Amino acid sequence: MSELPTTAEATVRLRGISKTFSNGTTAVSRLDLDLEPGSFVSLLGPSGCGKSTVLRMIAGLIEPSEGTVSGSREVGRIGFVFQEPTLMPWGSALANIRLPLDLAGVASSEANMRARDALAQVGLEGFADAYPRELSGGMKMRVSLARALTTEPDILLLDEPFAALDEITRFKLNNDLLALWQAKRFTAVFVTHSVFESVYLSQRVVVMAARPGRVSDDLAIKTHLARGEEFRTSADYAQLCRNASQALEKAMAS
Repeated sequence: MSELPTTAEATVRLRGISKTFSNGTTAVSRLDLDLEPGSFVSLLGPSGCGKSTVLRMIAGLIEPSEGTVSGSREVGRIGFVFQEPTLMPWGSALANIRLPLDLAGVASSEANMRARDALAQVGLEGFADAYPRELSGGMKMRVSLARALTTEPDILLLDEPFAALDEITRFKLNNDLLALWQAKRFTAVFVTHSVFESVYLSQRVVVMAARPGRVSDDLAIKTHLARGEEFRTSADYAQLCRNASQALEKAMAS
């Protein structure tokens, strides 16, 4: 799987972002971050370091206490995949995927077509009529991913979507996500606390220090190998993981 080209033009710019909640907790402090079009960026850091808060500020779900977020609202559609699939238990897989289109007033015939296409993109063509209770954890997450893809997002935000899955399922979904990114060329921002997952998926790993969250390091993930099992078992991957681990240790100690 080849790397996508990037440009110096940022899709999203965060400048001096801070977020203090009503209980007095400062989750993020003076964070700067640029996201280039078509890039795959992971936010890596320990639990509670503000990764998810940054994602929600990019999405416009919460406002920063200080600083500015520019570009995310002007660039177009934003898809969001949460840590839990958050599916409607009374709705089929197809109905769950259709939800954002129904809310947007898309005609039923078009919504069905787009939802079925998204279902096929995540490898669940035969499960349109299945209910969440009939699906495995990995399949539920695929439905959640398809729901985000059905809006054809320019930016896809993913908040530890595979954290609760077993290793085999997680590896498979990592590969599927990379294939979708390659095909669709959206800007992806992936929150994780896994060094191995961040290095495998990303062009960049942004390492965040513990609360209040801030950028401690910004690592370019460069390799001549295509992403896949060859890369996952390579010396390149091992060294890049060591680099990210060292950067994370430094961030947690700072």
